Amino acid sequence: MIGRALVASSLALHLAAAPALAQAPARCEPKRASPAIAESWAQRRLNLQSVWHLTRGEGVTVAVIDSGVDETHPQLRLAGKADLSGTGYRDCVGHGTAVAGIIAGQPRDGVPFYGVAPGVRLLSIKESNDTRGEVSVLAKAIQTAADEGADVINVSIQAFDQPDLKAAVNYALGRDVVIVAAAGNQEKDDGTSTPWYPAAYDGVLAVGSATPEGGRSTFSSPNAVAVLAPGQDLSSTWTGRGYQSKLEGTSYAAPYVAGVAALVRSRFPKLNQLQVRRRIALTADGASGKGTGAGMVNPLLAVTMVLPSEQVAVAPPVPPPLPASAVRKAVPPDQRSIDVATIVAAGGLSLAGVVIAAWILVPMGRRRGWRPGSAQAPIDG
Repeated sequence: MIGRALVASSLALHLAAAPALAQAPARCEPKRASPAIAESWAQRRLNLQSVWHLTRGEGVTVAVIDSGVDETHPQLRLAGKADLSGTGYRDCVGHGTAVAGIIAGQPRDGVPFYGVAPGVRLLSIKESNDTRGEVSVLAKAIQTAADEGADVINVSIQAFDQPDLKAAVNYALGRDVVIVAAAGNQEKDDGTSTPWYPAAYDGVLAVGSATPEGGRSTFSSPNAVAVLAPGQDLSSTWTGRGYQSKLEGTSYAAPYVAGVAALVRSRFPKLNQLQVRRRIALTADGASGKGTGAGMVNPLLAVTMVLPSEQVAVAPPVPPPLPASAVRKAVPPDQRSIDVATIVAAGGLSLAGVVIAAWILVPMGRRRGWRPGSAQAPIDG
């Protein structure tokens, strides 16, 4: 049903964007995929399988806003898709397929690659058919993902600030969606960088790229970073039913954190988006310099650590004290009453004794004429 809803919504937007069809590329030629893949250092570092006995992300919907997803890949399983670019669902770049694989790649015998949260429901929202897109389309994509019930949205795109983009982010946050975005890559030769959006908006979980040693990658923007995740020398799924290696960029770091957000939402379904972001930051491995945020994301701690602030229940209000009249003081013993009762009881007993004596002795006196009895003489032997 979700797939049908997404197709219907994309059709409406597709028709509205019909004039753009003439600008669609004539050919779709993504970079060639490799049929084999080696285990990524990121999987060893994050130790993902240690979390799967607790949760694999079941019950959580994750939307990938990107260049599309190759749904024919044997390790990818889509629950729904939408094309807002007007160019069809196919991923002609490979970027969106790689991002989707990092989040939800299905384990497969003989393949040393798998995603962070293979149990999630994966949605593909295609916003561009190449490496650049329109900010207005990105804004529509975020709103569409929120409307289609996404619990987590991954945005591996860096854009400039624009009112409709900010409004779309606030709309999704208002629907309790966790938005994970790439912090962006530095593009200036002097080493400075400008904030990239939507990562720099309040409420968005901005992700920087980490090296295998755990530090920030040199290309990773230091602005607004909340946490780091593996972002260089990576491998993932790719268009053409194969794989791609030597991937790098904050756009590949973000899906690792989006996957962890899905694990947290699955494990703690009552946490809101703010609490999920806070938990991911508090359980990270620790900052290691400028632009590293809270440090490397830690999936196992994110789903197991007990945070006191989440466990404290609201105490019931203290009841008002009882009025003075509600408690009666103990009455001291009435000694005079006790003495009177004792005298009356003693008199009663004495009177009872007299009555009993009279009841026995009076008849005996009457029989003897009230004469005293004579002493009986002893009998001689």
